[in-house]
Amino acid sequence: MHELLDDAARRAQRYLDGLDDRPVFPTEAMRARLRDLGGPLPAEPTAARDVLALLDDAASPATVASAGRRYFGFVTGGALPATVAASWLATAWDQNCFTSTMSPAVAAIEQIALGWLLEVLDLPREAGGAFVTGATMANLTGLAAARRAVLARAGWDVDEHGLQGAPRLRVVIGAEAHSTLRKALGLLGLGRSAVELVPVDAQGRMRADALPALDDRTIVCVQAGNVNSGAFDPASEICAAARAAGAWTHVDGAFGLWAAACPSRAHLARGVADADSWATDAHKWLNVPYDSGIAIVRDAAALRGALSISAPYLPQGAPREPGDFTPESSRRARAVEVWAALRSLGSRGLAELIERNCRQAERFAERLRAAGHDVLNDVVLNQVVVAFGDEAATRAVLARVAADGTCWCGPTTWGGRAAMRISVSSWATTDADVERSIDAILACAQDAARAGAT
Repeated sequence: MHELLDDAARRAQRYLDGLDDRPVFPTEAMRARLRDLGGPLPAEPTAARDVLALLDDAASPATVASAGRRYFGFVTGGALPATVAASWLATAWDQNCFTSTMSPAVAAIEQIALGWLLEVLDLPREAGGAFVTGATMANLTGLAAARRAVLARAGWDVDEHGLQGAPRLRVVIGAEAHSTLRKALGLLGLGRSAVELVPVDAQGRMRADALPALDDRTIVCVQAGNVNSGAFDPASEICAAARAAGAWTHVDGAFGLWAAACPSRAHLARGVADADSWATDAHKWLNVPYDSGIAIVRDAAALRGALSISAPYLPQGAPREPGDFTPESSRRARAVEVWAALRSLGSRGLAELIERNCRQAERFAERLRAAGHDVLNDVVLNQVVVAFGDEAATRAVLARVAADGTCWCGPTTWGGRAAMRISVSSWATTDADVERSIDAILACAQDAARAGAT
């Protein structure tokens, strides 16, 4: 085991050291090696060192360099060094963090990390929380608590009786709500399309003046950080209207909720703390490894009531049993990485990370606009949406940028136009990386324009 883990560490370090010298998106030749991983299942065992070597040799080159400094395709932060190391240690621990009896250490770490999260995000300190797989499951978890609480007010026990025959719930969302929110609504039996849509403004913000009349059987879903523009729904007005009507407000803040941790951007999240539940993703702006969503509910009892579990063989009695707050039973100790990120950064370091990425996004927009390209959004956070002419021209630039390999930016459609979306969210991205990436994008745009003119 010692030699194997040492070998794994050497290979991982070599991979990280090489990120700056390889294409951000793997070439076709790099991806071709993946076939070496397949074939018939071997009948005989393979030495662990050979398994590791094959995995590294065939798969490492075919990965997307999202752990590097110039990946801007999705809101994906590269994992902080402390979180990678903590993840390795937690993997060695091999804890099932379902109950405090299964892992006293992880149960304590969850409680500490949750308290720190409530502090940096400026959410109610009495709130309950859950560490789940990602923002989709965080939305589902928060909305499960909402569904149970709203139906209970109507005299219906959804845990015992399900949804058949239940009073009808209303779900109000913005026209720019993220697709994963709709997925969560579908999984909960509330319907992906059985929603009341509120029109949005040019930046994708829900128009508070267009809210329908709300009541105490309504769940209103607010967005903190549009996935294209980065814009925030007007949470103060929406939460006030919901509270006056007795409705439940849920915030989908997969990446935007982290703005609350940065003094210079916290105004964007004004009023978000007035909601009843929140969903976010730590692998985005907290820069921990993937598989790290967080659900928070103001009324901890409502969260526990929706997700608790009991059986004769399950010991009870700890102040907070982790398994009573999450949809999963057996699960890995993902809170360890959140704890490591917050401990290593501190509140000041986290604020500086967010502010730096936002400033870098503004620099992308400044130079691209100065070169004559169309920046389609107000750059208020870390998102830049830019078009290079018509759809064909923009697609051509995207393809050239991907082939160039200096950076990688994703495609999107915004305001009816094909566009490139640039998401800046990695701790590792330097200002020099931004300038190098902009130079590459501008060169690709010039090449595409010349090719289109001939």
